[in-house]
Amino acid sequence: MAREEPAFKLKISNLSLFVLYVNTTDMVQLKNQLDMRFNKTLDFFSNTPVALDLSAIANSGISPNFAGLMSFMLDHGMHATGVVGGSAEQREAAVQSGLGLFPDTIVKPAVKTASIPTIAPGIIPNAEDNQPELPGLGLTIKVATGEPNNSNILDSDTQLQKPVSQVPPTFRPTMIINKPVRTGQRIYAEGANLVVLCVVNAGAELIADGDIHIYAPLRGRAIAGAQGNENARIFIHSLEAELISIAGCFKVFENGIPENLRGKPVQVLLDCSDLIIEPLLN
Repeated sequence: MAREEPAFKLKISNLSLFVLYVNTTDMVQLKNQLDMRFNKTLDFFSNTPVALDLSAIANSGISPNFAGLMSFMLDHGMHATGVVGGSAEQREAAVQSGLGLFPDTIVKPAVKTASIPTIAPGIIPNAEDNQPELPGLGLTIKVATGEPNNSNILDSDTQLQKPVSQVPPTFRPTMIINKPVRTGQRIYAEGANLVVLCVVNAGAELIADGDIHIYAPLRGRAIAGAQGNENARIFIHSLEAELISIAGCFKVFENGIPENLRGKPVQVLLDCSDLIIEPLLN
């Protein structure tokens, strides 16, 4: 008799997600600033899961109107999934509103160096089919409170990641993609470098725990060092990207690619927490 397959599997996964740091209990101020950000990046956060970090307001004695905030975020395509930190009263209010509870701390994983084995092909075709196994973008959004150096952080197109606690990856053979990457497609080179030989269309997403090499136009998103490897780099034959990211530091080209880099070969690297884009010599 054939063994019956179980109807489901329950596993712990290393998924990353956006974290919205709530630094004020003034929901009007919060929504106004979020509205400004959303209007600058239409559809960028479409159907994106988000955790709400309440650490900064844990001692305020005030619980936010989670239902109202969740509805506001949903109108802009963001799905609040749970809270991080906060007081016992705030966490209880979050649960009553249908939110989950994440661990109280968010830590950046330590980076282990490892050699990359010989080349071998592989592909994960669609985000919809494979989402439970992907770490995703894992970026951080901060809401301004008037503190020094933070008042305009929402207007900056370079941000710094603080992903949910993860396990450093085990490096695997390089993944090679020799077909165009379609709009809506997501490819993840888990624990590996990623080499793409064809065009990456707008709305497509490349993710790698190591480096990313694109020997064609990049019109979608490229995310290297997805598990926190700050030494990762991205090499692009023709820069036409929507977003590029290394170890969570990312740049969104809301106003288009700078003319001196548009359509040019470039490399992307981190210098401390600064994302550097340099032309490649011909």
